[in-house]
Amino acid sequence: MRTRPFAVRLAVLLLPSLIVLLSVGVTAWIAITVQERSVRSATAERVQEVASTFAELSQVREALRRVDAAEGAAAGLGGTAALDAARARATAELQPLATVVEGAAGVDFLVITDAAGVRVTHPTPGERGQRVSTDPGEVLAGEEFLGTETGTLGPTLRAKVPVRDGGRVIGTLSVGILESQIASDYDEALAQLLPWAAGALLFGTLSSSVLAAAIERRLRRLDEAAREHEQLRRTATALREQSHEFSTRLHVIRGLVAHGDTREALGYIDGVAPVLTGGGDAELPAQPLLRATVEALRAELGALGARLEAEIEVDDEVDEETLLVLANLCRNAGEAGATRVRCTLRQHGERLRGAVEDDGPGVDPRAAERIFTRGFSSKPDPAGTGRGVGLDLAGSLTHLTPPTICGGSRGAAALVKQKTSELGGARFSFEMGVAG
Repeated sequence: MRTRPFAVRLAVLLLPSLIVLLSVGVTAWIAITVQERSVRSATAERVQEVASTFAELSQVREALRRVDAAEGAAAGLGGTAALDAARARATAELQPLATVVEGAAGVDFLVITDAAGVRVTHPTPGERGQRVSTDPGEVLAGEEFLGTETGTLGPTLRAKVPVRDGGRVIGTLSVGILESQIASDYDEALAQLLPWAAGALLFGTLSSSVLAAAIERRLRRLDEAAREHEQLRRTATALREQSHEFSTRLHVIRGLVAHGDTREALGYIDGVAPVLTGGGDAELPAQPLLRATVEALRAELGALGARLEAEIEVDDEVDEETLLVLANLCRNAGEAGATRVRCTLRQHGERLRGAVEDDGPGVDPRAAERIFTRGFSSKPDPAGTGRGVGLDLAGSLTHLTPPTICGGSRGAAALVKQKTSELGGARFSFEMGVAG
């Protein structure tokens, strides 16, 4: 079972956050762009509305009509005194009104010119009576203008409309707002928008991170489950193969024994699994299966470099489950590195009480609570067929007592009622009923 590469796991964690960052970033950029256009559009509508409304005032038309008449008279007589007086009078009448409108409408200037392009009103007194700095030709020709131009106050977004007397243009009216003021309004609107965008970004990032972490934990659990499943599959395959091989060998041995070929049967067994007999079990004549099990354990532990000491006092026949428990515990002691293993089994009425102890390294205190868990083993598994089955099986068949951890330089494990093993290593005890 292959686990997911680190890059894939990292992508699972980071991709949702990156998507949120991208989504919120694009949304914020669109909102900022829309806000900028909205501010500029609202400003353009305001200056155009002020200009159009002010140009329709009868007071403005009347003042410019007098200036226009004075311009005509001055052109015919060749004098300008009457024209200057008419412009001065128009300024006196219209400038106060223009100043009030500038403040009320929030515009930076409201400039009125006569038909010659000379300013009648202007926020700066020195500019009144002067010709405008931008070309008024199109507006005097009857066209309206809306756009950005640079005048005496700087770059401004302005609206220019003609002032008409019937069908004749007698002046112009220009209303504008400084570009710096528009930028200030935009910055103010942006300052109100950014906290919401930042909050959405933070909330989305945190939420996506939590969700990604939950997904990663779920995927990790699935990986672990898949690995466990694969381990169980390999173990089951190995057990099936071993069972088939063992069954075949049993049939061969049975055939030899059934035909009285005892010597050939023993030779076949020695060839399959050489037995290092230790003797000393003739005291169990009524327990052939138990005696054979002890002999087999002696041989197996001898191959591991350990010596088995058996103390067995039973009257009734020992069943296969008890033998299985004994075999697993003794085998675990030998595989753990013990050189001396003591196995005791005594009958007390209808109960069998057994124990297996050794002089090995004992049980690691950190693993004491997990040693009866299926799949857990302190020994390596180079073949990959699976370990951690023996103690789980033994515990399920008996009332096997988990060892409690006590002191000692070897980390010895002891029973609840016995603090240390006499041999210095681990000690497991169990109790089972006599076979009925």
